[in-house]
Amino acid sequence: MSLLKEKFAKYDLPQQFMAQGVYPYFRTIDSHQDTEVLMDGKKVLMFGSNAYLGLTYDKRIVDAAVEATLKYGTGCAGSRLLNGTLDIHVELEKELAEFVGKDEALCFSTGFTVNEGVIPQLVGRADYIICDDRDHASIVDGRRLSFATQLRYKHNDMEDLEKQLQKCEPEAVKLIIVDGVFSMEGDLAPLPEIVRLKKKYNASIYVDEAHGLGVFGKNGRGVCDHFGVTDDIDIIMGTFSKSLASIGGFVAGDKEVINYLRHNSRSYIFQASSTPAATASARTALQILKDEPERIEALWEITNYALEKFRNAGFEIGETESPIIPLYVRDVEKTFIVTKLAFDEGIFINPVIPPACAPQDTLVRVALMATHTKEQVDFAVEKLAKCFKALGIIA
Repeated sequence: MSLLKEKFAKYDLPQQFMAQGVYPYFRTIDSHQDTEVLMDGKKVLMFGSNAYLGLTYDKRIVDAAVEATLKYGTGCAGSRLLNGTLDIHVELEKELAEFVGKDEALCFSTGFTVNEGVIPQLVGRADYIICDDRDHASIVDGRRLSFATQLRYKHNDMEDLEKQLQKCEPEAVKLIIVDGVFSMEGDLAPLPEIVRLKKKYNASIYVDEAHGLGVFGKNGRGVCDHFGVTDDIDIIMGTFSKSLASIGGFVAGDKEVINYLRHNSRSYIFQASSTPAATASARTALQILKDEPERIEALWEITNYALEKFRNAGFEIGETESPIIPLYVRDVEKTFIVTKLAFDEGIFINPVIPPACAPQDTLVRVALMATHTKEQVDFAVEKLAKCFKALGIIA
């Protein structure tokens, strides 16, 4: 056995959970994403999707993807820097910049590679990154690639954020990076207070709107718009894989910053371009978002209904203020078991364990779509309560 193979042969934790019949990952779906999906020949309610507006099978978006494929082909066979820029890439960037209220935008092939490629280019050796300790893994990986001094503050703790800012050299670039909506817990970053500290310490702010776009703000413009602080946010990034029913991501900001990133961000200039189908899908979803505010209204109606139902049923759901509803389990093994029990009852949910959360904060994540019905929520609450009670998680 080679040394490389020997190194990893000892890793058998997944196999241990497989042997127990509770391994919860890579479950195969045999239908399109909807509030109900087909898995292993069985219909289950989907409460594990990030398609907040329920657009992933909208005929207009599917048709746009097909038309773009027929016109441009299946791929660009190169990077944006060289031969991979299409007119629809440029048009989408203009539309996104206008939508989030910034000068210009750049589109990347995935949201993860936005954070991975942008953050290291914004700050260098003499600068500082200050992150919330629950920021998304893509932010973590992005900051790890930077030579800047890295500081973290306790989740949404503005007193601790100020302490970290006080450690920084006054004349250095200080970049505060934060999720607008925290993807596991569903709570919001207190952006007005972060803006106050930005101004006090001459810092800059980078907001990840992955789970805010299509959910918060006017026509789904995000948490920055929701709090009315867009002009005070230096960098806004977002993804297409949630509300915009596609795959990809973007970063938006001042034209000077975007000009630099366009020529220096490694995951932009060395990565193959987003496919024509994905680009056209995101453009069409963005237009639907602007034209049909009733979708967001429906999302919030079902979200508020579900939040009340889960609280009344005795679940611990933390500080969520969004369609992301964490049901805390606080035990890794029970988290996997309850996920399996829920599936057996016809409910698809996602387990959240370290490193996505602290060991004492394991949970199952319920995510809502505008297309969910109250009857589906009622069914889910009833069945999940049954599973949680069977394991002694709730009374």
